[in-house]
Amino acid sequence: MSKLLKFGPALPAVEIPESSLAPDWQQARPRAIARALERALGRPHGNWYVVGESRLLGEEPHHLRIAGEDLVVWRASNELIIAPDACPHMGASLADSCVSEGKLVCPWHGLALGKEGHGNWKRYAVHEDGVLSWVRIGPEIPETPLPVIAPRPGVYLEGVVQLEVGCDPEDIIANRLDPWHGVHFHPYAFATLTVLDLDDDVLKVRVAKRLVGRIVAETDATFHSPEPRSIVMTIVEGEGTGSVVETHATPIEPGLTMVVEATLATSDRPGFRHAKKLQRFIRPFIERSARRLWVDDAAYAERLYELRNG
Repeated sequence: MSKLLKFGPALPAVEIPESSLAPDWQQARPRAIARALERALGRPHGNWYVVGESRLLGEEPHHLRIAGEDLVVWRASNELIIAPDACPHMGASLADSCVSEGKLVCPWHGLALGKEGHGNWKRYAVHEDGVLSWVRIGPEIPETPLPVIAPRPGVYLEGVVQLEVGCDPEDIIANRLDPWHGVHFHPYAFATLTVLDLDDDVLKVRVAKRLVGRIVAETDATFHSPEPRSIVMTIVEGEGTGSVVETHATPIEPGLTMVVEATLATSDRPGFRHAKKLQRFIRPFIERSARRLWVDDAAYAERLYELRNG
């Protein structure tokens, strides 16, 4: 760290666990990762799945496949509607429909379908959290009437990336539960990474994130899974305290997962509230950084899937 120039507030001194002083290959604990993953997979989820970034879901219908279900997604009077992508008349794809007065008009025979449904053709329950849209596929579970979402900052700049990865959702979560690969996989992004605390529910790390050249921002961050297909990084000390990165893994079908990652950056620096006016200029930088990391992490997750499936 003596060759690095630190930007931002100094972090409080902490006692580094002796185990965190060993080489990363000795620190990495496959059994601990497996236990944490098992705990995550057992949490309530209410059959909710992330669909994508809300602002990109407009009035034009498009096809989406989630958990083996073919869906059509569109907006009517700014209300998000998700329904089966098969006309109840003869099965035509409704993603090819035109929209008239908020209803899909089937391209085969002109049947108009809207949010009120038609026979057994009914829309799914949806939820929009201000950044992402969710759909419930499966029965309603009273204990989780809405998606399980970790706390978010009150004021933030957001960026969302979305990509398909050849694995299952659990491989995405397992990738995030292995902090020891960070510097090795992403040397362009992280100068150092030290595990401060590790249990089956919360992982805490101290990381020096590269800004420019030798300049780094040092932060303490936690990782936890609020539900089986999501893992959240929260900055708890240092520059950007309160910022979160939500990684959501939505199954498309076995062996194929849609990753939707939302970065919600905040700061207590004076003037940050005014930065919201520059959201459209800042968003591309947030998303470019996240997408670069996922080029590497996707390869990691796909390798996990290959090893599990022979």
